Amino acid sequence: MTAPRLRRRAVLPLLAGAAFAPRFLAAQTAGEAAQHYANPVLPGFHPDPSICRVGEDYYLATSSFEYFPGVPIHHSRDLVHWRLIGHALTRESQLPLAGQAASKGIFAPTLRWHAGRFYMVTTNIEGGGNFYVTATDPAGPWSEPVWLHESTFGMDPSLWFDDDGRVYYTRHGGGQNGGVYQAELDLATGRLKDEARLIWPGTGGIWPEGPHLFKREGWYYLLISEGGTSWEHSLTMARSRSPWGPFEPHPDNPILTHRNRPDEPLQMVGHADLVQAANGRWWLVLLGTRPAARNTPLGRETLLAPAEWDERGWLVVNRHEPIRREMAVDGLPPPHPWPAEPARDGFDAATLGLEWNFLRSSAKGLWSLSERPGWLRLKGTATGLNDAATPAFVGRRQTALRQCAVTLLDFHPQAEGQEAGLVLRRDEAHHVRLRVVGSTRRRVELVRSVKGEERVLGRVDLADAAGASSLAQLQILAWPDRYEFMAGAPGQPPWALGSVPIADLSVPNSFTGTYFGLYASGPGAMPPADFDWFELVTTES
Repeated sequence: MTAPRLRRRAVLPLLAGAAFAPRFLAAQTAGEAAQHYANPVLPGFHPDPSICRVGEDYYLATSSFEYFPGVPIHHSRDLVHWRLIGHALTRESQLPLAGQAASKGIFAPTLRWHAGRFYMVTTNIEGGGNFYVTATDPAGPWSEPVWLHESTFGMDPSLWFDDDGRVYYTRHGGGQNGGVYQAELDLATGRLKDEARLIWPGTGGIWPEGPHLFKREGWYYLLISEGGTSWEHSLTMARSRSPWGPFEPHPDNPILTHRNRPDEPLQMVGHADLVQAANGRWWLVLLGTRPAARNTPLGRETLLAPAEWDERGWLVVNRHEPIRREMAVDGLPPPHPWPAEPARDGFDAATLGLEWNFLRSSAKGLWSLSERPGWLRLKGTATGLNDAATPAFVGRRQTALRQCAVTLLDFHPQAEGQEAGLVLRRDEAHHVRLRVVGSTRRRVELVRSVKGEERVLGRVDLADAAGASSLAQLQILAWPDRYEFMAGAPGQPPWALGSVPIADLSVPNSFTGTYFGLYASGPGAMPPADFDWFELVTTES
């Protein structure tokens, strides 16, 4: 095919050390009760949040699906600023994901703390069902799984440790038109005492899921989501004097939804967990999206909303107002931001940073930080990004609609079909690769894969783009409506190879978000693909 005409493009100024805009938009001052923060508090693909408090520390777990390690754990002192401290599932023995396609794998977790120990319970949707792991330190290490073998399918499990010593295991069951099921868990044996049984069908919405059981002032409350985790998403609640019901629905159900508010910048809100802060105030963490023309490139993110109990003993979320991008509230803990992470990863550490993920396993043998010190080496195989397997790929989340991802690659393919480069990945059938190829004449190509169909959108010979340099600098610019792709030599204006609309990476029914990734793949004895550094700069959250 004839490559599109290429043009030189000015380099986007890289803002060294840039980080997200502060989550607190204005600090609290004397005599001023309101605090202002920005949603999402955990940007990018961080769905199905679950939270627990230990003293004045807050810990948050989110879903991870096909990515490895699984279930990221974040820590906060103020509910607004979060830092990644580890993952609950870091070993293949905890996280069997082989053969599971995108949006399978690990579904919604619940994180709880009881008697000096953390519990994380979740679902491996095609790899064993529901299980829990434990730890004394939420950063890890976490135990081997305790599998909760059940005769019927269930997902989105949760735990409640009652004040009489009983432990209740609550989950979704019955599929699209199912409900909330519950059993008692024996912690001493790690087994359920009986089969989980239906305790509440919800209010009639499809997929009554994500249940959490709470107890307050003698009442047992169920907080669940209904309507499916998309545009019809909603939160509903019910209560009973017994953990087994019968449950009385909240008179104002749904207690939160944006399904009738299409102009709100945050959509799909739901799947929430509830926490009482050290100062006695109540807060919800929940998922939501920031759509652009009904496209959701960032996936489902974690939001924060205030809540309170009314005189009837029912929960009220954000005083019945929508959840906004900019929130003005009172009662937050004192601001406690963490030091900003550097924009550039020079691959100088002994291991990869916590923000990097693989696909379906630890990719043992496919990467190294020691074989060429100061570089990340990827050792590609015939397994590629189209396969529901483990390619030589490491990636990290896109966390803002305006970002710039840049890397410096040294790669010399020896056969046709061998490639390495920078990729935008949503799933096996939807990704865009900025790849170095060519065994006799090296070139950079922009390749779009949508619904599994590939098309080369642009190319440039490295002799033109890089002169005598053996290195290629690859760059992706993310905008609210598109991605732009460029390549060139270090220190030189890059060539623009083309652009792709965000719709190409906004997959209906996808549970994940877009990743920036480094990859290598191809037939035969692959030469190494060496990445000197990776830089991710956010220009606007």
